[in-house]
Amino acid sequence: MSEYFELHPINPQVRLVRRAADIVRGGGVIAYPTDSCYALGWHLGDKDALERVRRLRQADRHHHFTLVCRTLAEVGHFAKLDTWQFRILKACLPGPYTFLLQATRETPRRLQHEKRRTIGVRIPDHPVPRMLLEELGEPMMSSTLLLPDEPQPLTRGIEIQTRLEHEIDAVLDGGDCGVEPTTVVDLSVRPPVIVREGKGPLGPVMGEPD
Repeated sequence: MSEYFELHPINPQVRLVRRAADIVRGGGVIAYPTDSCYALGWHLGDKDALERVRRLRQADRHHHFTLVCRTLAEVGHFAKLDTWQFRILKACLPGPYTFLLQATRETPRRLQHEKRRTIGVRIPDHPVPRMLLEELGEPMMSSTLLLPDEPQPLTRGIEIQTRLEHEIDAVLDGGDCGVEPTTVVDLSVRPPVIVREGKGPLGPVMGEPD
């Protein structure tokens, strides 16, 4: 049965976030709040956790999972960034965006899109994942908590606990995040392609004022 942590959405309890970080380091899969909707998170080096999430999401090898980072410097370690791409990321992040970029050689192949060799990256603007990433001291792999055959992501922590208590290892309940996912932008091509229009406004992506 998964552990259940009720977190303050603005000032998360440090001891609970540290416990969640230990679960991630130990190979666990967690559900956590973001600035768009709830997501699943797991250690970037854990193959077994990745396969658990694939089964839960019923995702194939062409599905883009996301690397959640603390800073643009971390993004640059895993994704190739030209000046024009960096400017867009700087204008949009932290915020409710996911950007698809060409992966660097340092990025494990299992984290990349099998054919395109791209990776999704984001920097969330929410206290819980930001504190969690600081505790981990490294990026975390992530995927929207959208279950197969359901039209919208799960958005209430207690419902996530009830539905997934035997499928994941912890639920970080930070309150209702809404159901609108991130805006997904493919920056591996120029001009950028909007893959999914979500919570993040398109103005900063296109170089326009909000």
